[in-house]
Amino acid sequence: RGSRALRRRCPRGLGRVDADRLTSFDHRGGMWKDAVPSRPDEERPVQFAPHTDADVHHMLDMLGLGSLDELFDHIPDSVRVGDTIDLPDGLAEEEVVRHLQALAARNRGADLVCFAGGGAYDHYVPALIPAILSRGELYTSYTPYQPEVSQGVLQALFEYQTVICQLTGLDVSNASLYDGASAAAEAVNMALAATDRQGVVVSGGLAPGTREVVRTFAHPRTLDVTEAPLDDDGRTHVPRLGEGTGAYLLSQPNHLGVVEDVRAHARAAHAVGARLVVSFDATAAGLLARPGDQDADLVVGDGLQLGNALQFGGPSFGFLAARLKEVRGLPGRLVGETVDARGHRGFVLTLQAREQHIRREKATSNICTNQTLNALAGLLYLVWLGPDGLRELASTCLQRAHDLARRLAAVDGVHLAVTAPFFKEFPLRVPGDPDAFVAAVAEEGYLVGPVVRDGPAAGAVLVAATERRTAAEADGLTQAVARAAKEAGA
Repeated sequence: RGSRALRRRCPRGLGRVDADRLTSFDHRGGMWKDAVPSRPDEERPVQFAPHTDADVHHMLDMLGLGSLDELFDHIPDSVRVGDTIDLPDGLAEEEVVRHLQALAARNRGADLVCFAGGGAYDHYVPALIPAILSRGELYTSYTPYQPEVSQGVLQALFEYQTVICQLTGLDVSNASLYDGASAAAEAVNMALAATDRQGVVVSGGLAPGTREVVRTFAHPRTLDVTEAPLDDDGRTHVPRLGEGTGAYLLSQPNHLGVVEDVRAHARAAHAVGARLVVSFDATAAGLLARPGDQDADLVVGDGLQLGNALQFGGPSFGFLAARLKEVRGLPGRLVGETVDARGHRGFVLTLQAREQHIRREKATSNICTNQTLNALAGLLYLVWLGPDGLRELASTCLQRAHDLARRLAAVDGVHLAVTAPFFKEFPLRVPGDPDAFVAAVAEEGYLVGPVVRDGPAAGAVLVAATERRTAAEADGLTQAVARAAKEAGA
């Protein structure tokens, strides 16, 4: 619209734009080139590119290169995109929507009754959660760096941290992490930093995905990661840890749904000066003792089942709580309570010796965000339940899981793969190929699994029952399992 109008429309602080000397990108040459308009009053595209021609040429000169093509010469031809990409012709919006709806209709989900376990469970999400989260001041929430305009989100995150401390029995919590697996890996890092050791022991009852994430984090640091095996009853064998062990990671309940003796494992860890990290199912807090009350040093978990719908496995949030002495090692965001110049209560991000706030080599963690929206869903869910509701939820899951286990174990050729007490999930021995068995039951309209891949219950099928599963659905699953077992030759 002309240089004057353009300058008027560019707020101060967003960067100055020279309306008479704009830039555009030369895709063939991979360079920014000047684009001087023919008339000052015609429409012109405004570029907010962070790198000017001078920046790019300076970089190439410093590297001794003549072009951007030379910069990327090391990339093999086998992974390069050719001159043209074979894409179909564009579609109108209505055609795109129709195509996506057809793809979505191929997913089976709404017609399947979910008895699946493995860390993602079909819990009820009350309507108030999406209703409140859809408010504009929460739905667009991100890291609240400016406390003077972010008191609402900061207070909500502070309350979230408070609830996590109450659930875990520990002193401090951060404002959430990406998911339960990354929270476990971060807690291991905290434990190793606190003990100045390199040894990590993980329970064989830890979820396989979490074990892999811990090993992935450990690989570039050449950490010594070993595994504590499960006993035949499904519980983790209390190990005799070495003096070099800094972190011992346990799950409560474990991947098979079995309830662990946390206090015994805490004694084993503390006997050699290691930290005990417990991955905790927060829905069990209504019945099981809090890990912090059983001498756990750090407690982590996944919030997918706390007010967040399954959504094919995510998004979710991870929680991490610790004792006060470890507060300076907490990764991610930490919201603190303070007072302003007038003595009024306020909230701020605090103890930020981490990620982009400090030089990388001195950071406690390079986690660069948190899952605010999903964490607030967890807060709303726990507030909606309250202590009595959490106890009722846990009791209902326990009762329905054990009732279902009795029904299924009565089917010919089917029996439980563990004998230790379990919470809301259990591994089931089935005849024939377990993957084919899961598929056969799905054809009957019931979702079970996944299949356990290692340990004493290898080959068993995980089955879970939450508060959403009815007696009629349990009857239907039992009949489907009986038919699948008969087909498998039980």
